[in-house]
Amino acid sequence: MRRLVILVLGLVVLPAQAAFAAELVDLMGGSRDANYTAEQIISCSTPDGVRDAVVRITQSGGELRVSSSLTDDVEVAVGAGTWSMKRGGELVSEASVGEGKSTVEPLYTVEEQQAVRFLGRAAMSYLLIRDGTPRAELVFDDETGVLVDAVTYSVDEEIYCERRFVSLDVASEVAAAQPGQAPDTVSPSVVTDSSLPEEVAGFERLDQYEDQDGVRFSYYSDGFFSFALFQTPTEIPIPGATTVSLPSGAYQRLFTAGQVTYVWETRDGAAALVGDLPPDLHEAVLAAMPHPHDPGFFRRVWRSLFG
Repeated sequence: MRRLVILVLGLVVLPAQAAFAAELVDLMGGSRDANYTAEQIISCSTPDGVRDAVVRITQSGGELRVSSSLTDDVEVAVGAGTWSMKRGGELVSEASVGEGKSTVEPLYTVEEQQAVRFLGRAAMSYLLIRDGTPRAELVFDDETGVLVDAVTYSVDEEIYCERRFVSLDVASEVAAAQPGQAPDTVSPSVVTDSSLPEEVAGFERLDQYEDQDGVRFSYYSDGFFSFALFQTPTEIPIPGATTVSLPSGAYQRLFTAGQVTYVWETRDGAAALVGDLPPDLHEAVLAAMPHPHDPGFFRRVWRSLFG
């Protein structure tokens, strides 16, 4: 599988790094600036069953590192426009991308709820509302500004996911990660022409790149939830996926803790959608993307051999 696709499909436990709308900038700014280590439980109620994970988080100097024993000792680092992924302490993939649009149109309103105690510390809870419907409840630690609890909701106000800290160790400085052996660096080029929509179901396209292997990456956010769409020359297998039929076609779908992945073949190759958006938004988003298409046996073989 192409390097860029491997990288982002590996982000199965990474908290969303969306471009937040104006009302959330101040809240999230404090969380991104803090130095801390923490353990987090992620639990999601999906159409395919409950998905859980326990992750370790370290943030220092604006870089966030996330690792989980459930992903073969994979560690993902995000910061300053750069992603990297390690397995067993060795750097296996990285990408550096430029800045796209900095914000999306404010789609959410933020309501301050009440002062609470979380992990024995003073905190404040906030409600995020989209189109008159609560979509998330966020709890921020008062002293550090760290987002310590996030509950997201489907449109029927049923809980979709919760990301909850079970420990928090605040420090003035956290030791930086030791660099591993550098692999070939992915250097995407900016895409200036696209058949993809600039906006769909409240999600705005913020960035679009293409790597040297022909993998095209498009990133969308509605100000809180986000997803990435990958267009690739060849099929993208994901073990453990289930087949789902939607009005736009048949897809392979895999839910993990905090994330959903859809993959399908298209007329020009294949596609994968990876995001944290609740299930009620999936159908509308997928309907606006290239639809599934069966290329036939011989064309599929040709693609697998020559891309």
